[in-house]
Amino acid sequence: MPLEGLHHITAITGDAPRNVDFYARLLGLRLVKKTVNFDAPDVYHLYFGDERGAPGSILTFFEFPGAVPGRHGDGMVHTIRWRVASEEALGFWAARLAEAGVAVERGDGDGGPLGFADFEGLRHELLAAEVPDPPLAAQAPDVPSEHALLGFHGVRAYASAPARSAPLLEALGFAPSGAGDGSRWRVAGTERHAELRYEPPPAERGRTSAGTIHHIAWSAADDDELRAYRERAVHAGAHATDIIDRQYFHSVYFRERSGVLFELASRDIGFQYDEPEEALGLALKLPPQYESRRAELERRLTPLRNPRAPVAS
Repeated sequence: MPLEGLHHITAITGDAPRNVDFYARLLGLRLVKKTVNFDAPDVYHLYFGDERGAPGSILTFFEFPGAVPGRHGDGMVHTIRWRVASEEALGFWAARLAEAGVAVERGDGDGGPLGFADFEGLRHELLAAEVPDPPLAAQAPDVPSEHALLGFHGVRAYASAPARSAPLLEALGFAPSGAGDGSRWRVAGTERHAELRYEPPPAERGRTSAGTIHHIAWSAADDDELRAYRERAVHAGAHATDIIDRQYFHSVYFRERSGVLFELASRDIGFQYDEPEEALGLALKLPPQYESRRAELERRLTPLRNPRAPVAS
């Protein structure tokens, strides 16, 4: 089966409380998992998405407290593209973001994307995209349902020689789109699709830190598909990891030839693995190997205010 578009996107933040405020309160996403970095359990790994944490809606952040601002450069994804339902939704977000002091810009003509950046400079675009994919919306109390973010449309990346990426992308089932110059690609499953766009990079080298994207993950069904796509990637020249257990999904990682770090992530486990849907994101969930350190980690981690948390009476 083909890859079902994007599974998740992972970025970096230096300030977890402000990060939760921006994405869960201002953008109306649901904080679906509050956990820790598998390799550094004294810092957060936060997951935002739709109501059930569906693949295609999940934006995650590694927290590195106090990290200096990063800079997107050659071989890095620099902009996340989200879907909304209509031009009216774009108007709603333009007003809401401006009221919060976030600078916004509109693309040319009707239907042009609404662009903005978070407090650390991570770029986003909202598009009124007419696509058949099921909407993936969170239910924020102060964001009308008809204006909610509806999941990922795709990403924009910098690449100095995008043609180098073509053999691997084709092996993974991507198809060229747009002008046919190797700069635009589309991957489509039976329910979801996503677009990958390459653009000329700035002269300055990139720096992976706060406000930058660490990797993007494409959606595979299960371990069987991960093994099959891993084999395709290796035959196309990628140096892929073995399957890694990330608790809520299994993963394979490799870099494509333009430098972007790809992950293939399975969608057969999900965020209800360790808590029911109605409780997603409320409690700190730890990988089993760190459960014995819970008291220590809860003391060390910065308290977070989740907009969905019940208010004590």
